[in-house]
Amino acid sequence: MSATTQSPTAPDSGTTSPASKAARLLADRRMPVLVTALLFLVMYIAGLNRYQNYGFAEPQVFMNLFIDNGYLLVAAVGVTFVILSGGIDLSVGSVIGFTTMFTAWLVERQGLPILLVIPMALAVGALGGFLMGYVIHNFEIQPFIVTLAGLFLFRGLCLVISKESISIGDASVSSMAQAQVSLGAGFLSIGAIVALVVLAAAFYVLHYTRFGRRVYAIGGNEQSAMLMGLPQGGTKIAVYTVSGFCSALAGLLFTLYIQSGDPLHATGMELDAIAAVVIGGTLLTGGSGYVIGTLFGVLVLGLIKSIIQFEGTLSSWWTKIATGVLLCAFILIQRAMTTRRKA
Repeated sequence: MSATTQSPTAPDSGTTSPASKAARLLADRRMPVLVTALLFLVMYIAGLNRYQNYGFAEPQVFMNLFIDNGYLLVAAVGVTFVILSGGIDLSVGSVIGFTTMFTAWLVERQGLPILLVIPMALAVGALGGFLMGYVIHNFEIQPFIVTLAGLFLFRGLCLVISKESISIGDASVSSMAQAQVSLGAGFLSIGAIVALVVLAAAFYVLHYTRFGRRVYAIGGNEQSAMLMGLPQGGTKIAVYTVSGFCSALAGLLFTLYIQSGDPLHATGMELDAIAAVVIGGTLLTGGSGYVIGTLFGVLVLGLIKSIIQFEGTLSSWWTKIATGVLLCAFILIQRAMTTRRKA
């Protein structure tokens, strides 16, 4: 009498294991943005609970995140374009610092009106970005090296203009810096409004134009983009031009925020911008990310500074420590995502 063998019971196709759910979450490109948004929400609620007697719940405290970090948001938007294309831009902080010196020198020492200086500063920043993109593409040099050279170049130009800080006492600059847009429960500065407009424009360009699709395609797989006949060189040069323009615009906003030019302004700010982009969920390898994530990355960094200020007993260096911890955490998330997609 032969023994009958039974095949193992097949798993119910209608159920999904926790492992497969986790795998699907890691494969979802929106996950890093959602994690950053959730992190910001948790931090903000924690601040509300801890500092409810110190005015943290005031609507103006939230709006100050945009006022105090508008220039960083604009710079990070430009860096988002570059990183999405698979590149990197280390010249951002130096371009911002140069723009403050250039603007202060033209307004205070040369007597030019600020409305004439603004397009001049933007043109210089865009030209610098264009030249770096041109060298990167046509001479096939790594973006790290080219933009590092741009960092030293623009920082050196700051010292050529002046080795000392230049304060701006122009009435037009002061009125622009102090202008407020009332929103009922609070207000936003001109710099914050400009930053939000730049964010909206970047969102539209990246998600609803051919140029935006080319940026994602080149960052995702440059070889495939080339085989598809996409204008690879023009797109690469354009993203660095956009980054240079945004850096110069961030420099103008920083000038309004500080009302002075200094050779040491914005030293290391390129690292803050890159950190905001990565914390916002954009892959350092390119091809995946959302500019809305960059907004949340900037807000998280700004909220860390606000919480440290409300705490009162912590050194400002804790901002750098917290940023480093978050950066490592989000890089690990990126690693897990890319590994899951390749599997």
